[in-house]
Amino acid sequence: MGTPPSSNKIYQCAIVGGGLGGLCLAIQLAQEGVEVILFEKNSYPQHKVCGEYISMESWDFLIGLGVPLDDLHLPKITQLGISAENGFMLNSPLPLGGFGISRHSLDHLLCQMARTKGVVVLENCKVLDVQNIEENRSEITTAQGTYQAQIVCGSFGKYTPNFAKPPVETPTKRPNYIGVKYHIQTDLAPNRIELHNFKDGYCGISKVDNERYCLCYLSKASNLQQSGNDIKAMEHTILCENPFLKKYLTQSTFLFEKPLAISNIYFYPKGTSINGMLMVGDAAGAITPVCGNGMSMAMRASKLLAELLLLYFQGKCTQEALKSQYSRAWASAFNRRIQAGQYIQHLLGKKTSTHLALKTLHYFPALTQKLIGLTHGRAF
Repeated sequence: MGTPPSSNKIYQCAIVGGGLGGLCLAIQLAQEGVEVILFEKNSYPQHKVCGEYISMESWDFLIGLGVPLDDLHLPKITQLGISAENGFMLNSPLPLGGFGISRHSLDHLLCQMARTKGVVVLENCKVLDVQNIEENRSEITTAQGTYQAQIVCGSFGKYTPNFAKPPVETPTKRPNYIGVKYHIQTDLAPNRIELHNFKDGYCGISKVDNERYCLCYLSKASNLQQSGNDIKAMEHTILCENPFLKKYLTQSTFLFEKPLAISNIYFYPKGTSINGMLMVGDAAGAITPVCGNGMSMAMRASKLLAELLLLYFQGKCTQEALKSQYSRAWASAFNRRIQAGQYIQHLLGKKTSTHLALKTLHYFPALTQKLIGLTHGRAF
């Protein structure tokens, strides 16, 4: 277990948010002797609205952290199917591929590892404010007291807390989405992931651990509004227009008592440094699901940031140099991938153009592989 927290101590690094990016960053720093405190507003283990398909690019990284992936007998995913609303299916191999594991399982494993490494993990601890006191010291006000740290990192996901918002936000007319997730038991090959389009949205289905499948979809909020804000009604009238989704939604065994849902999701860049904090994963800009894998991107970002933070704590670079180098490293690693994901997402969820795009890709498999390659990064 980690050392009991002290409000009088100045920790070297404080991390706001205990998702994949935050936990992986904490473990890497703690392995090198950095004193880390991590604040998580909820408790472990917990389910999250997430596709739970992880690109194989992350496999060696997680093994290196100490996650016993080989012992978990996880499904390896090597085949992709994408359907249009009218039922046309594009099939393609996934050259790099991925594996399935629930966030309930993975986050819990990472939390246990972080504590074993000496990270102070505070659960059910909401951060209320972060203020820069001086150049190398910030004060973090939480529901469980006030703490101090030299560096503060944000890993709070898609929702930006008030203390991390820029003084003047640029108004946006970007679409507002909702995300809905279930765990189900169904009939789907364990090595296959499927993406099914419906009006103004798409749904992914793939196997995870414990003989379950993750069914998770993203929809424009307007679909829910048109369905009387009733998720089941929306699924019946809109998602079930796709015959594949109709089969999964009506013939599967649903393992949650009710759907897990999040709302007010916007996809736009935010920045790697906001109000003096360094951002990891969706906190630096909500990543569209079709970027390939937001979870892998969060983990890779944690590796980039951990390497630079170690140089800072060793006195080899200033805070300003740290922020500048991290911004360049993020852009180099992710900008092309995020742009590709945004372009592909624009093609999805449209009755006619999605069908035409999938038909075209069916006849040009090399182009299909090129697009898949843009959404999967290299092993790290």
